[in-house]
Amino acid sequence: MGWSGASAAVVPPADRFEWFRAAVSSDLMPVALSSEHTSDFRAEITNLELGTVRLSTFAFSPVVSRRTPAHVRRGDPEQYQLAWITSGAFHVAQLGREALVTGDLMLTDTSRPMENTALAEIGQARAAVLQIPRSVLPLRSDRVDGLLARRLPAHTGTGAILTGFLETLLRHGPGCRPEELARMGAVALDLAGACLAQQLGTPDEVPAEARAQAMMQRITTYIEHNLGDPELTPQTIADRHGISLRTLYGLFRDRPDSVAATIRRARLERCRAELECPHLGGLPVQTIATRWGFASSTAFSRAFRDAYGLSPTEHRANARHDAGLRDGPEGFHRRANTRVSSGPGAATVPRQRDGGVGATPPGGDGP
Repeated sequence: MGWSGASAAVVPPADRFEWFRAAVSSDLMPVALSSEHTSDFRAEITNLELGTVRLSTFAFSPVVSRRTPAHVRRGDPEQYQLAWITSGAFHVAQLGREALVTGDLMLTDTSRPMENTALAEIGQARAAVLQIPRSVLPLRSDRVDGLLARRLPAHTGTGAILTGFLETLLRHGPGCRPEELARMGAVALDLAGACLAQQLGTPDEVPAEARAQAMMQRITTYIEHNLGDPELTPQTIADRHGISLRTLYGLFRDRPDSVAATIRRARLERCRAELECPHLGGLPVQTIATRWGFASSTAFSRAFRDAYGLSPTEHRANARHDAGLRDGPEGFHRRANTRVSSGPGAATVPRQRDGGVGATPPGGDGP
């Protein structure tokens, strides 16, 4: 279990289209491919193994894919394939329906014949495909048939929650351990089920655990997007999502942090990142704290020290010192003697001669 990737660039140009055909037949299902770009075909594939499900990305030159009854008999992984089209357009046909999908989701069934045309005016068509065994999707197959070869929205409702999660998973999943990926796969399956159930208008068909996962993802996204609001509290989160405080606390029961602690930790992480950023060195500490939702400078300094063992100003000075070491002798001498530590006898950050940012006012963390 883990991440793997491959590119057609590893084979001679004349062999790249055949390489892609073999890779698709192996990683997805047997198909017949044709393209007007066989002489200069480009393709990259990645796979992220997530236990029960797999998340793959495909980037390739325009191509037509046909899966006939003979292909189904030759090999059928018995999957639903939920594709998020991230670049180009895909024209899909299955069960007598057709759809042109750009930027949204589409669902196909490997056990039925289909035709798919990938179009790209410039560059490559791109898609992220969640491969879901038919046996594990918690929805009736005759109901799911109604969603095949249709455009499913990726930017509203549970579709947006699902694609946001997939995007994060693609970015950070390769660095996760196998057991973590298996847990993320369970979340992806729950969110996919909730997304499809919403499209069917039957959210109650989804198990309670899957609905809770979808709600948790909505809440997490809401928190991330509203960290700068000082009025962001458990009560406002519950009100915004139409649930009680008790339900909200229940969703966080098995997580390492409470609702309030989750908000505080996320705010502190944003502040710490900005304090470490050399391009924001002219921004007062309190300005950074305020824009991430800390209304009180005293409360921010206390929370920051509790979390990281240093005051915000000390942390910024250390980041500058470390950056100077990375910059070489000149950078080091510019920042010499600025490394600080916390506690009795700790060194202080020297005042700049012009009194600018970086000076430490007596007795505090000020800007």
